[in-house]
Amino acid sequence: MRLLANENIAGSVIRGLRDGGHNVLSVKESMRSASDRAILVRAAAEQRILVTHDKDFGELAFRHSLPSFCGIILFRLSGREPEADQSRILEVLSSHLEFSGHFSVVTDDRVRVRPLRPLGAEPTNPRRGSDGAPL
Repeated sequence: MRLLANENIAGSVIRGLRDGGHNVLSVKESMRSASDRAILVRAAAEQRILVTHDKDFGELAFRHSLPSFCGIILFRLSGREPEADQSRILEVLSSHLEFSGHFSVVTDDRVRVRPLRPLGAEPTNPRRGSDGAPL
């Protein structure tokens, strides 16, 4: 799998993924301090699935129609046991789930997968602000 690991993904997880045969580009190594938008654009340009702990990528993907068709995996783990969290990340990313084209949220005990809109597609029920403009 081709992945782009955000800065908040532990180095031990990145090493474990690479050792498992995944092609992992690390933001820490190649894009330090890049904006979320730049990270998502790079993931799309290189056909990589973005792996992150940052909820902001969901907003970028769904509200701003950024090129997120490659997929985003958001890990929302408890953080009580770092080793358990790292094992969970490696377990999920080594599974045979289809992450391309989806926004996936991984918790300690489940994985939720939601399709992303194709680039430029309008949402079926767009949320609107008080001025009537899409959010």
